[in-house]
Amino acid sequence: MQIIRAEIRSYGTNCYILFCEDTLQAVIIDPAGQEKGLLDVIEKNKLKIKYIINTHGHPDHIGANSAIKKATDASILFHEKEAPMLAKFIGKGAPGAVADKFIDDGDTIEFGNVKLQVIHTPGHTQGGICLYNEKEKVLFSGDTLFAESIGRTDFPGGSYPTIISSIKNKLLVLPDETTVYSGHGEATTIAHEKKYNPFVS
Repeated sequence: MQIIRAEIRSYGTNCYILFCEDTLQAVIIDPAGQEKGLLDVIEKNKLKIKYIINTHGHPDHIGANSAIKKATDASILFHEKEAPMLAKFIGKGAPGAVADKFIDDGDTIEFGNVKLQVIHTPGHTQGGICLYNEKEKVLFSGDTLFAESIGRTDFPGGSYPTIISSIKNKLLVLPDETTVYSGHGEATTIAHEKKYNPFVS
């Protein structure tokens, strides 16, 4: 699996394009904006985008949903509890606001020879998810877990006790060597967060 990270400067959001080297099938996680730049990367690498995956429904993670879907005909995936938020920010019935399929805890997303496990991690939002590749020990944590920090819980639907529970019981149980790619900021590891994250260490 190859990983391309694109920081959407207007939001400081990390968008990730993951692809299978054998088939060039790909997914894009949290396309927040700058759709032209993202589409240029897709075209340059001759990628076939199978899925657009939203870790949650805040506007700084979904802004380019519609444009990417229109250009690639990829299916949009997110947790059912995020549907009202996407409809609010993108517009009810808009292409980027409607899931082609809802995803939930334990589901597997496949593209080419790559598999991502869906981990439901409520707390930042009610339907927040993370995505884990067991083979390469890589986690895409959205706005649940950051390097030495955690997602905000003061937005509607947020809950501090819930996000702490999600992180401790669902993320920190992953192998220590797991690399964590979050929705904002730099990458980290599970081992580092166990030792240095003041919220959960």
